[in-house]
Amino acid sequence: MSTQSVIVQIALLLILAAVIFYVLVWPRWRVRRILSRPVPESWLNIVRRRLPYYDRLPAGTQRQLWANIRMFLADKRFVGCAGQSVDDEIRVTIAAQACLLLLNRPTSCYRELRSILIYPSTFVATRDERDELGLVSTTHTALLGESWDHGKVVLAWDSVENGVLDLRDGYNVVLHEFAHQLDHESGTTNGAPILNSRGDYVDWSRVLAGEFALLQQAVERHEPTVLDAYGATDPAEFFAVATETFFEKPAELKERHPTLYQELKDYYCVDPASWQ
Repeated sequence: MSTQSVIVQIALLLILAAVIFYVLVWPRWRVRRILSRPVPESWLNIVRRRLPYYDRLPAGTQRQLWANIRMFLADKRFVGCAGQSVDDEIRVTIAAQACLLLLNRPTSCYRELRSILIYPSTFVATRDERDELGLVSTTHTALLGESWDHGKVVLAWDSVENGVLDLRDGYNVVLHEFAHQLDHESGTTNGAPILNSRGDYVDWSRVLAGEFALLQQAVERHEPTVLDAYGATDPAEFFAVATETFFEKPAELKERHPTLYQELKDYYCVDPASWQ
């Protein structure tokens, strides 16, 4: 065998070893390294202020929440927009709420999400919309938050703060937009996230479709509802609004819509009513 052939074989072996390391070894080593770091006291104080029921969570749930938070902060990029600066208060506040949705179940920690864009206040989204005649018009819509299907979530920081000031009013833009992220993981944002089995989709469709129709009827009749009227827009918004209500008004949702509460409890694998 020539010297040149030996060199080529050694090079190929080194390349193979590098590929194996970065595919199999590096991800596990990186996760262990991130999770081995102690939680900064300042982060813990932020979570205790922003999630008042944190200390009532079981110890195992707290540890799991922190594991998710640390991976979230390590993997996601926070970008300040329109002059908004980004500090640990913003990053940890958003991460803690987003990671509530991941407890007690297998998760990729929002695998497709890359960036969280933070505006100081309401931002304007510009879109081109085509009507039934094929005519295209440009619309400008003021938004508090938005979830995109190409790796971004956009949030207005003042709306995030308002959401955590009262965790029982049923309004939480972080829970809402990250519910959309979970919804989109199935490939389509339609109110049906990835469930454990095919059989689960039967019950999910039956319960959420029925509750969605009831909310639409209540909104048409101007009747008071525990679920925000925005949930009557379409099935995707219904799932996001139901998620907000599940975590922020669990006792009321459980009393007035027990079947919906149970379906969300089975999906999220937590029982927020027990935290309050």
